[in-house]
Amino acid sequence: MADELIFYTNPMSRGRIARWMLEETGVPYTMKVLTFDGTIKAPEYLAVNPMGKVPAIRHGKTVVTECAAICAYLAETFPDAGLAPRPDERGSYYRWMFFTAGPLEAAVTNRALGFQTPPDKSRMAGYGSYADVMNTLERAVSASPYIAGNRFTAADVYVGSHIGWGLGFGTIEKRQAFMDYLGRVTDRAGYIRAAAVDDEAMKTLQKSA
Repeated sequence: MADELIFYTNPMSRGRIARWMLEETGVPYTMKVLTFDGTIKAPEYLAVNPMGKVPAIRHGKTVVTECAAICAYLAETFPDAGLAPRPDERGSYYRWMFFTAGPLEAAVTNRALGFQTPPDKSRMAGYGSYADVMNTLERAVSASPYIAGNRFTAADVYVGSHIGWGLGFGTIEKRQAFMDYLGRVTDRAGYIRAAAVDDEAMKTLQKSA
């Protein structure tokens, strides 16, 4: 019997990234929706993720947190979905997934919080400056149809989610290259299914609030 896959999430969180990845794999999973003012800090969930944040997955005895790690884990654990990198894609796949988890998220978050890296201190910041990150991201999504080459991979779920979130909330500049890339990666059945499930879960939470 296959190990049970449990997905801990909230539809108004980065859990949407993991949901998209799960839908792309096509594997069955059980969803557990947590509330920000309640179950997300309960002892039962803190035993899964001591950070008290979502998403997380439990696959049998294995627990994985952090969206980039979840995407990479699911791609490698369910190879039939074709979302893991081929040998010639690995460099770009890991490069841009970790760039997004590190420099991109840090730069975008700091800017949203009103923090600007002083020019004379930019070498101390892993991302340099917000402008550096935006220019680098633009080159990354313009080099090929998808982030690792000519086909969709788990890295596109992660990078695409961040770009979509950033464009939606105004934390990423609305450059044409970003909008074009987002259109390519979200024009997929997996993304559409994931969005529909999360939207419905959000309605259910709002009704019960």
